[in-house]
Amino acid sequence: MTTTVAMLYPGHAAEDDFELIEAAIGAAEPHSEVRLPVVITEVDSDDHTVEAMAAVGEQDRLFDGVRRAQAHHPSALMWACTSGSFVYGFDGARRQAADVAGKSGRPASSTSLAFAEACRSLGLSRVAIAATYPEPLASRFIGFLADAGIEVVALCANDIETAAEAGTFDGDGLFEMIAAADCDSAQAVVVPDTALHTAMWITDLEAKLGKPVLTANQVTAWEGLRLT
Repeated sequence: MTTTVAMLYPGHAAEDDFELIEAAIGAAEPHSEVRLPVVITEVDSDDHTVEAMAAVGEQDRLFDGVRRAQAHHPSALMWACTSGSFVYGFDGARRQAADVAGKSGRPASSTSLAFAEACRSLGLSRVAIAATYPEPLASRFIGFLADAGIEVVALCANDIETAAEAGTFDGDGLFEMIAAADCDSAQAVVVPDTALHTAMWITDLEAKLGKPVLTANQVTAWEGLRLT
């Protein structure tokens, strides 16, 4: 039996991460069939600003993605955007996910909520954030996690101005960014941008830091499968 989680993904940047995650699951669980199809949602601007990311997460854009996702017959849907969910606050992100669930008739969540759920699942209460975003947007994630009961003990905002630019980040840049954010009091490092390629490096990152590294596309896929 095939398990399908549709990924509502804004624009183009690192959506191919979901192909890698799908392949990794297939290699680890050869008797199960998991599909993570990506449905691109409309984006006017991919600027890493509060205003632009709030627009990315507007209901009409998500509902259009839900409509097109039905062709994949999903068991669950994920709004695969961190800033386009946490910018609405914790309660707002939950309402956003509930709207997608109600429109689709399937369980639904978002990347921001997936981070909160992953931290709870791993028993994490103190994390560091390695953010591609400029500080005004990145700081919104601190409040979001606080409302989920998770303390941010360090924040490294990297002033990458657009999602497209984040999508060009290579492995060396990723390792440097995450190492710069880490600190001894953090139980894990959280990397919140779904526009950032991370899937192929998670194992090496965790080996280097000696602690969990939770990345946006990783937790999005995990939460979608958990919902099924």
